[in-house]
Amino acid sequence: MALGVSVATAVPAVGSAVPHIELEVGAIATQAQTNIAYGIEGLRLLKKGLTPNQALEKLLKKDKDREKRQVTIIDAHGRTAAFTGNETEAWKGHRIGKNHVVSGNMLAGSRVIYAMSQSFEHAKGSLAERLLEALEAGQNAGGDKRGRMSAALKVAEKRWKNTLRPILDLRVDAHIDPVKELRRVYDVSRSYFQVPE
Repeated sequence: MALGVSVATAVPAVGSAVPHIELEVGAIATQAQTNIAYGIEGLRLLKKGLTPNQALEKLLKKDKDREKRQVTIIDAHGRTAAFTGNETEAWKGHRIGKNHVVSGNMLAGSRVIYAMSQSFEHAKGSLAERLLEALEAGQNAGGDKRGRMSAALKVAEKRWKNTLRPILDLRVDAHIDPVKELRRVYDVSRSYFQVPE
């Protein structure tokens, strides 16, 4: 069992705020006007036994700025939930597929979300590889309409539980082509940390 998030944007240090993961619990991405409490509190709620929809509903209910948020959740059972607030910047939206959720705002268009979802569904290999391929597909479809600066890939796998690195956490924080650089860092990390394909 694996859980993960891949993300890219036109602002620095996206990996420090958007992806939140806990092994055997869930993965959450908090975007648009990012509020890391969604990740921290959301994982706590999943751990207590709430479904992604129940957790998301609870989080949104107490947030007066919820319409500025974009949140996606997937739990260890593959259940998903997503929210795109009305006040997030266009193009904005999300797509729920089998074992994945794709979302974005300030995108070049709906084709970015579609390309990412299609790529994830047809990619082979580990979750990390599939997430990275989806990110590359989104970038090739136009990505963030403001440009490029940072990207991140965060994955937790049950088979890594008893290792010194149960979570793969890779970040590119200020680069002219962050998704391409993230691929290079991933390839280096795979051989260095014995991350399987």
